[in-house]
Amino acid sequence: MPTVVTLQNGQTFSFTSNIATDLDIIPVIDGSRIWSESLEDRQAVAEEIREASRKIGFFYLVNHGVDEEYTEAVMRQAKRFFELPEEKKMEVFTGLVPNEYVGYHPMECYNRNGWKRQGQCAYWKDQKFAALGLIRRTDLSEAFNWAYDPAEDPEAVDQSPPAVSIWPSDLPGFREGLYAYHTKLLQLSRRLTRIFALALHLPEDFFDEYIRQPEAGARILHYPQQSASVDEQNGIGAHTDVECFTIVNQDETGGLEVLSKTGAWVKARPIPGSFVVNIADAFMRQTNDFFVSTIHRVINRNGRERYSAPFFFGFDRAKPLEPVPTCVSADNPMKYPIMTGGEYYTWRTNKQKQTNTRNTPGQRAN
Repeated sequence: MPTVVTLQNGQTFSFTSNIATDLDIIPVIDGSRIWSESLEDRQAVAEEIREASRKIGFFYLVNHGVDEEYTEAVMRQAKRFFELPEEKKMEVFTGLVPNEYVGYHPMECYNRNGWKRQGQCAYWKDQKFAALGLIRRTDLSEAFNWAYDPAEDPEAVDQSPPAVSIWPSDLPGFREGLYAYHTKLLQLSRRLTRIFALALHLPEDFFDEYIRQPEAGARILHYPQQSASVDEQNGIGAHTDVECFTIVNQDETGGLEVLSKTGAWVKARPIPGSFVVNIADAFMRQTNDFFVSTIHRVINRNGRERYSAPFFFGFDRAKPLEPVPTCVSADNPMKYPIMTGGEYYTWRTNKQKQTNTRNTPGQRAN
């Protein structure tokens, strides 16, 4: 019988098997052409990205222009942070910051899919019930998020808006190391946004006004090796991302899985030197479902710890997510109500944070 899951964006999906395959359905795209001075080169890569964004919503980007010293350095910073004692990490608990996703998200504090069965125990740590298969365990991962800071943006037109991120004390070089990586991904994302405009058959500068002060958050993640089966636990449960697109820097461990249109889980195996890029919900909404925001998850049963560093790129929170003109018509009207990027971000952020089991009642209400 198919398993049915409702996501936090309201979307419902089903799959018949919980075991991922090794099918090569995620295309590999040469990113060197996005930096080419030739419009013909940029249009050619844009057509490849258009096809991938329409069919699967995921692609690998190689030769992307970000030096390995930055992708490796952010992983070292991740290991530094996650090696801290729990009480130290909880000094920057995300529940301390209303309406923002920044800060520390503790280990096993989310159950993104909320899979429960009738009559189950309310607490998954009750081993008697877990052994009977009557409980689904919370996601086996921990994370730290930080947000766009105009003071760290070399292209910012206004550096005065206050920063919202919170940072651990007595961890020298941590903030600087994360923003060094963030700046490189910010530059890549701005260039990719122009390629996405070409992919939608729009003028290359169509989205420029949306990204002068973008929604550009990032995250480091730690996944211990999980002993529970995929039916009992995920590293991160099935979900879609919030903003326009995500650029993922993953280590060699593997574990990222993508749900194909046929309802099969497919492994997004690590490719050295690559980023994994996926379409997120705000872009799917704005393109009226022309681009696909694809469901994905992480299962870490590879015998070692896994680290990753996704970068979430979206449009200026003050800008309305108006329909892309090439994606609507009299025969294909807009399917979603128009709201600003900030309104959509706040709605989704609070839906996610309210499920954090480490919140206090006051924090949960924010």
